[in-house]
Amino acid sequence: MCSTGIRFAGFGGQGVIMAAMIVGRAASIYEGKNATLIQSFGPEARGSACSAQLIISSEPILYPYGEHSDVLVAMSQEAYTRYLPSLEPGGTLILEENLVTPQPNGYHEETFTIPATRLAEQLGRRLILNVIMVGFATAITGIVSADAAKKAVRDSVPPSTEVLNVEAFEKGWNFGFEKHRSDRSLPMSVVGRN
Repeated sequence: MCSTGIRFAGFGGQGVIMAAMIVGRAASIYEGKNATLIQSFGPEARGSACSAQLIISSEPILYPYGEHSDVLVAMSQEAYTRYLPSLEPGGTLILEENLVTPQPNGYHEETFTIPATRLAEQLGRRLILNVIMVGFATAITGIVSADAAKKAVRDSVPPSTEVLNVEAFEKGWNFGFEKHRSDRSLPMSVVGRN
């Protein structure tokens, strides 16, 4: 079965669930794939841990829960610490570099970092860091196409913020493409590891 598990994790107020919904929408509506999303929150709304586990597959998805993910997008230290053990060996780790300090001991995951909060602040609105992370994750993983993700961004945000959010997506995508172009040819695909 050709499926990929991706987990977005951070704290409440970062738009973690919205980020996963955008990727799921891009896959299911604009690329004709199957997608499921499971979300979890801490006891408080803002500031507590939250995550969204997304499975994308070319085949029907018979069970929406997965113990492990192929991709982990960690937007806070707590999310990184909590969900790193569930990342598949050789999985892709994407970090908000100003909010997450990786463990000093080595690990085998491919790790990519982006200062999403700082880039969002440069665009004038810190809350769009989630869309920057979506753009970055799209460039790094190739799990959905940039065109599909951009359409999903437009469909997922209020019309008054559409231009800003598309700009945020493009900023994240360009950062991923430019920063890691020398490392390898992007986008890579993590689809089909399972």
